[in-house]
Amino acid sequence: MELPNHGANPLRLYTQAGINPPQQILDFSENVHPFGAPAFLVERWPELLELVGSYPDPDGEPFRTAAAEFHQIGVSQVAVGNGAAEVFTWLARRYRGRQVVLVEPAFSEYRQTLEAEHAGIRVIQLQPETNWQLTVQNVRAAVPGCEALYVCNPHNPTGVLLDTDTLQEIAQICIEHHCELVIDEAFIDFIGETASFMPFLESFPNVIIVRSMTKMYAIPGLRLGYVVSQTKTVEQLKQGAAHWNVNALSAAIGADLLKESAYRTKIIKAASEERLKMQQFFAAKHCRTSNSAVNFLSFQLSDPQQSAVFFTDLLKAGIVLRHTESFQGMDGKWFRIGMKSAESMEKLREAIAGWLEAN
Repeated sequence: MELPNHGANPLRLYTQAGINPPQQILDFSENVHPFGAPAFLVERWPELLELVGSYPDPDGEPFRTAAAEFHQIGVSQVAVGNGAAEVFTWLARRYRGRQVVLVEPAFSEYRQTLEAEHAGIRVIQLQPETNWQLTVQNVRAAVPGCEALYVCNPHNPTGVLLDTDTLQEIAQICIEHHCELVIDEAFIDFIGETASFMPFLESFPNVIIVRSMTKMYAIPGLRLGYVVSQTKTVEQLKQGAAHWNVNALSAAIGADLLKESAYRTKIIKAASEERLKMQQFFAAKHCRTSNSAVNFLSFQLSDPQQSAVFFTDLLKAGIVLRHTESFQGMDGKWFRIGMKSAESMEKLREAIAGWLEAN
């Protein structure tokens, strides 16, 4: 059974799995939180709608300047993309035909975009036995002769966080080997800026940070992401990007989203509470979980051989999990779930508990 490489779009998953979708579906396969976008989008919608009639700013303003101010860096150090996914196409073009290190399991877009540019891929394979933790020793052995190392922090799909001290060690090793370090911080918002590598950019000119606005602010349909690095690197990355690659609505809304500190605090608290409940539930059911620090986690049944049947049975019951067939080293024997509302999470626990009791 060939399954989609991404979460979300559950009806496509049902079609590819050959299962008729039930009337009620709860989708835990994507990592956007359940609280919706901040209220100002509804309040200001008539004003925002007027932007549809004008061409957007070619540099993604006013969001570009707002992001620079938010991180206290120069505007020239920021480039705005049509989601973080577009930024990864820029990066792949930068490393065309070169050797790149990926830390697997990993977001599938890394490999897909790099392979499209005929980059060679060297793999650091994380292991459940070491709690999916990347080590300095892993990096030291892998980066010689490579143009770049991609690190997702917090890691997707496990949610495991690397501390900034370890990341600085990794960045220094990369400098010694003339290797760039790409840090994907798509989910760092669910911990807070204290976990970000942004404050260390000046000390490590080889670092490129990719950020997403989709997850924290629940705007996947708007497509907004950005990349931060040294001015020269950012200018090189943006070369060849489509003119007006970011629409006017996304740029205007994104600038105001960065002001929503109370909203971020609320989301972090809710996601942390629900994740803790799920980790406790899985422990009681003798299932393994990842040591996640964010709004999703990975888990494995006590008997991984039942994974395929479990996944299919829950689909039939209207519960959509993120399969891991496309995550190297997980190979369908683990599942990822995004934290949703307290009510939805309780329904998930009931469905899983019921299946485990019956099997």
